[in-house]
Amino acid sequence: MVNYYSDNSELKFHLNHPLMGKIVRLKERNFSFRREFPFAPVDYEDALDSYDRVLEIVGEICGDIIAPNAEGIDAEGPQLVDGHVVYANGTQENIEALKRAGLMGMSLPYKYGGLNFAIVPYIMAADIVSRADAGFVNIWGLQDCAETINEFASEDQKERFLPRVSAGETMAMTLTEPDAGSDLQAVQLKATWDEDKKTWLLNGVKRFITNGDGEISLVLARSEPGTKDGRGLSMFIYDKLKGGVTVRRIEHKLGIIGSPTCELVFKDAPAELVGSRRMGLIKYVMALMNGARLGIAAQSVGISEAAYREALNYAKERMQFGKAIIHFPAVYEMLSMMKAKLDASRTLLYETARFVDMCKTYQHISEERQLEKDEREEMKHYQRLADIYTPLAKGMSSEFANQLAYDAIQVHGGSGFMKDYPVERIYRDARITSIYEGTTQLQVVAAIRGVTTGAYLNQIRVYEELKVSPQLEYLKHSLKILTDDYEQAVKKVTSVDDNEFIDFHARRMVEMAGHIIMSYLLLLDSDREELFLRSAKNYINFAQAQVKAHAEFINASELSDLGTYYTCIS
Repeated sequence: MVNYYSDNSELKFHLNHPLMGKIVRLKERNFSFRREFPFAPVDYEDALDSYDRVLEIVGEICGDIIAPNAEGIDAEGPQLVDGHVVYANGTQENIEALKRAGLMGMSLPYKYGGLNFAIVPYIMAADIVSRADAGFVNIWGLQDCAETINEFASEDQKERFLPRVSAGETMAMTLTEPDAGSDLQAVQLKATWDEDKKTWLLNGVKRFITNGDGEISLVLARSEPGTKDGRGLSMFIYDKLKGGVTVRRIEHKLGIIGSPTCELVFKDAPAELVGSRRMGLIKYVMALMNGARLGIAAQSVGISEAAYREALNYAKERMQFGKAIIHFPAVYEMLSMMKAKLDASRTLLYETARFVDMCKTYQHISEERQLEKDEREEMKHYQRLADIYTPLAKGMSSEFANQLAYDAIQVHGGSGFMKDYPVERIYRDARITSIYEGTTQLQVVAAIRGVTTGAYLNQIRVYEELKVSPQLEYLKHSLKILTDDYEQAVKKVTSVDDNEFIDFHARRMVEMAGHIIMSYLLLLDSDREELFLRSAKNYINFAQAQVKAHAEFINASELSDLGTYYTCIS
């Protein structure tokens, strides 16, 4: 069978990025963990070899087990039995395969049974698993919740819960409610301290909870009586072994059917407070959501990979008018743009993951010792970049995943509309990526600060200063022109000094920044490896059209125009 890692040279390219050397040294505390844990790497090459070997195993399991199970899981789906979820047979087989391979605690520290992997190889594994089955990654990938426990929980809680995650227990992040979707400040699930039982008790209902019947859950609940906003919410760990939670229903969904999306009823469910009261939404959920959004970006890239490969293979085989359809300009143009968008999504994903790696690792080091001044500055620098790149990566890659899934169906023609081909499932699975963990519109709300503060422009200028080979200078020159168009458009909008006008153009400005950043990243990738050059050229041509169209729209608009649009929907 196909190995979903070794058959993709783009993954190994991103694993060997120049910044990975520093990330690994920091993550391994300059390889001092070797003294305590014999299996820890002795140097950078040893660490990269470990990443490579583990990803080979992930790729093998995906090719041999997870991908072949995907269609059966989609048809069977999870079942509700006596108030709890029973996974589809293929889902359980997938989980057991990954548990046996020790892949359920990849990013957790050695002392909790994890592999202590950097975020980049963990996200790469999510990318690979998503290509095999986008629904299943929602179960496997929720081990990401353990990062929040590792970051904010007490040492006692870490010692009790994290080894269980490393051993293979599944997780859930239990946030949304029937009347509180994206507006988490409206959460009403009640947390009450029981003095007799010396525990917190949770009561209420949660809805749209991915893998809601997981063994360990992070639950957002209202711990402060009389409050109505985010300041009254705290974060709790719920252990399924303690009881008190039943699954009322499993949602019937368009896609990601193998992943159970649950409505949960809490009745005096015992739980443990994580960190400080009142900080649940303000601090802990923000960290949890950023991790989840990076995970959805990886899921989106994996879906894009699957869609592109299915379309490419079909176009090579499908004969019409005496030749394979890949030889028709309308088809090969579509496929070339699919590949360019895929490569652009992936390079943005791993750039973001590297930024997250740097700031998160410094944060963990700061809990062990006081950071030097230059280390604190570097941590803050990468934190700022991670904060603006995460919504950008999630927003852009999820929209591209939907576009590629759409195009893959189009390449297949009528056959793609049938369940005989995987693209029908891929199309359905892709749709959720631009909705959950914050819709694309909410990603724009999070990303617009990067526009108005000049943070995106500053980073674009950093890329602009990096040297590329002389034969690529003409591409860089075209990006400089686009950057000037972007800068002028932003000035036009912000100079009006009206928040509604900024909000009206927010998505256009964020997309302009995204297209330029992804173009630069592909250009820099091409400078390191020629295999990206075709995608870089195609994507830059695409970016020029998109950025200039947005710029022209912005330059032609005035504050008074908003009334016209509002009148149309009144």
